[in-house]
Amino acid sequence: MATRKSGCCGLSTLEATLAVLFILMTGVSVTLIALMATWKTHTEPTGPPGPEPTAPPQHKPYLIGVGRADCTGPPAEIPLMGYANPQQTAAGIHTRLYSRAFIIDDGRQRVVFVTADVGMISQRLRLEVLQALQVKYGDLYRQDNVVLSGTHTHCGPAGYFQYTLFMISSKGYIKASIEPLVNGIVKVCVCVCVLSGGAIRQYKWNTDKQVLVLKFTDLDGNGIGMISWFAVHAVSMNYTNRMVSSDNMGYASYLLEQDKNPGELPGQGGFVAGFSSSNLGDVSPNTRGPHCVNTGLPCDYLNSSCPVGGTKMCQGFGPGDDMFDSTRIIGLNIYRKAKVPLSLSLSPSLSLSVSTCKPALGHSFAAGTTDGGGDLNFTQGAVEGDPFWDGIRDALLGEPSNQTQECHHPKPILFSTGEMNWPLPWHPQIVDVQIITIGSVAVVAVPGEMTTMSGRRLREAVKQELQAEGAFRDMEVVIAGLSNVYTHYITTYEEYQVQRYEGASTIYGPHTLSAYLHKYRGLARAIAQDRVSELPAGPQPPFFTKNLFNLLSKAPVDRKPENTSFGDVLQQVYPVYRQGDVVSITFVAGNPRHSGDIRDKSFVTVEIYDNRTETWEVVHTDASWETRFQWLKGSNQRSNATVEWHIPPSALSGSYRIKYSGHYKQIKGLRPVITPYEGVSDIFTVTASFYYH
Repeated sequence: MATRKSGCCGLSTLEATLAVLFILMTGVSVTLIALMATWKTHTEPTGPPGPEPTAPPQHKPYLIGVGRADCTGPPAEIPLMGYANPQQTAAGIHTRLYSRAFIIDDGRQRVVFVTADVGMISQRLRLEVLQALQVKYGDLYRQDNVVLSGTHTHCGPAGYFQYTLFMISSKGYIKASIEPLVNGIVKVCVCVCVLSGGAIRQYKWNTDKQVLVLKFTDLDGNGIGMISWFAVHAVSMNYTNRMVSSDNMGYASYLLEQDKNPGELPGQGGFVAGFSSSNLGDVSPNTRGPHCVNTGLPCDYLNSSCPVGGTKMCQGFGPGDDMFDSTRIIGLNIYRKAKVPLSLSLSPSLSLSVSTCKPALGHSFAAGTTDGGGDLNFTQGAVEGDPFWDGIRDALLGEPSNQTQECHHPKPILFSTGEMNWPLPWHPQIVDVQIITIGSVAVVAVPGEMTTMSGRRLREAVKQELQAEGAFRDMEVVIAGLSNVYTHYITTYEEYQVQRYEGASTIYGPHTLSAYLHKYRGLARAIAQDRVSELPAGPQPPFFTKNLFNLLSKAPVDRKPENTSFGDVLQQVYPVYRQGDVVSITFVAGNPRHSGDIRDKSFVTVEIYDNRTETWEVVHTDASWETRFQWLKGSNQRSNATVEWHIPPSALSGSYRIKYSGHYKQIKGLRPVITPYEGVSDIFTVTASFYYH
């Protein structure tokens, strides 16, 4: 992978941010910055040829459950979470999003680890999941034994936050976005509530780019699932993409699950492969590094900008020819590291509050990163404010207090979010910290994006505390990033002084890492001494019910060209294709938002005709890597859907067709009516050669 030259996960451009601020707070129009920009650290997911498994502990089998559930939200018009680019709204599906759960019970304690294809776990998402689990299971699944972690894809629907800063960049709190996530995560926990006997084996590569794999097997030694942690940003799909996508981490899961579940469609099959984020704060998959797109020359190293065009022209590239190829290459490399021979006392976690400076974002936050730079004249490495932007901030929001400015020094504060509470607090001030132990592995759930060096220090600190009492001598410590609540970045004190994007986005000040080290040491010490029950639980985070806002307008009625019907083909397929070709077809479509809950369904199917049974068999869906569904919103409330099938070399020769399904909305009798429709291509042939004898 590569070292990041700028940040990730910011609001959109500073222009976009200020515009919304004016609208919300003064009715004037200016633009806001990227809430989540992009970062960059290049580090190839390559390593030693194969790890050796640690010796399995000698004790009775665990009760183990694994599961997977679709959590894909509306693939149209909703902002995608990550780059905070206001133009990057959903318009189709590249791959579906899944939540994957692993439940382990040793007879004394039960823990749940969920990795979900989302940008990050928000505090609101976690609270709603815990509430739903409590309704169904009572106190079985709780705040202290459930870990939710996001893969950090930047191409999943936004709108699942309750703090103002994130709502501004996401068009508010959108129920249509958060409900599929909550329902998908809860469903996967329900699906694995019946546990069976099994064992756990651990593998790791002893390098700084740590890859740790836990494999779960049944009593016969058959693999039923695995979790792998690896530190890399899921930003191979860049900010120009508008299709919902699980990015490189999701593709790694896709490859391993397809390998272990032969003959099954994506999202089906018993083997579950979870690839979870780690301390990826300064690690980019764009391994060719940042270059100026207008000149081809390397960007300025210190501020990640270009002589002409500034930070917007500085972008990271590689390793592939385009973002799809880069996603494939990085995902394939991650998959290969986890695929080698797949073969617990449990401790509960603890949640405590962390308090340092009041949260604030610095000027370099608005610069973004080489994975997605800002549009305005902000650059990384800024340790002094800008009178122009500071003046606008003071006029709109008020000047940061002297106490906050001194606490965050040398960060020049752009947004003093800890002192902004209208219409709701802009950032969380109660943060969960959590550790669970699974056999000889301690999983440290971190509520943000830790840099490489911060992660090293945290792993070492936790390991020292666990081993100090002698009961956890051979523990491996792994960081599960973007877990439970999102607090941007966590840099070291030294990295903070430089005030690149990551330091400017370390919202609790220069001693943020020190505060986390203190809290996690306390948790690890309590686990080592078997005194977890004696620790105070800390304050509960708020669950806001008022002042949540939604800026996303309702989807209007659908219209179609004259003398056509929804599902009609506008651009037909060719009669013959070869393996490696791309089949493309365009349909008259309705707005995908009218399809409602799309979990466990598919807008697209690719089907082959079975001559033996004289039936059509589905070989691909919109969850498949080989398909791409793109929705194009036209004028006069008309829209089209283009489906591509990238025919793999493994495709069988035969007769095929492509089906597209959706819903359209009309007004009948002054009431909206949603109607399903379907379109089917002509039959076409896939053959190894165009030549016949």
